[in-house]
Amino acid sequence: MSTDAGKHTYLRSAAPDDVSAIVTLANSAFEVERFFKDGDRTNADQVKQMMAEGTFLLLSDGDSLLACVYVTLNGERAYIGLLAVEPAGQKKGIGKRMMREAESYARAAGSKFADLRTVDLRTELLPIYRSLGYVETGTESADVIPNLKLPVHFVRMSKTL
Repeated sequence: MSTDAGKHTYLRSAAPDDVSAIVTLANSAFEVERFFKDGDRTNADQVKQMMAEGTFLLLSDGDSLLACVYVTLNGERAYIGLLAVEPAGQKKGIGKRMMREAESYARAAGSKFADLRTVDLRTELLPIYRSLGYVETGTESADVIPNLKLPVHFVRMSKTL
């Protein structure tokens, strides 16, 4: 147990009954992306599929979900994604904490590297990930994102754990 913003917080792995809360949190946190895409960031089917392939780490205050991050383990490499912090808790260090938790989880499972990707239009995220030790490793198509209003691509980033 630790304290964030004066609250007692608890980190745990997600369970199937957390799907709805994860969807609500992620869609709320990713509202900022409406300038380049229409529609929600995720849905229950996507979250269930992700849970079948990896783990969501959740941070709650006992009453509500404050943040989540998704981790998949692929041998020496881990993928970290869907980092979401409730809008009222953003810019308070919770996202950085969740990244450290995801990295620790991956390291404990034997991963040597962490990979992530972000869309190029979210330019505010690149300096944050760089400050956490991530470096750009390339780009890739973002054609998996539905309902785009603007052209985007993913920026891949990696870090040695």
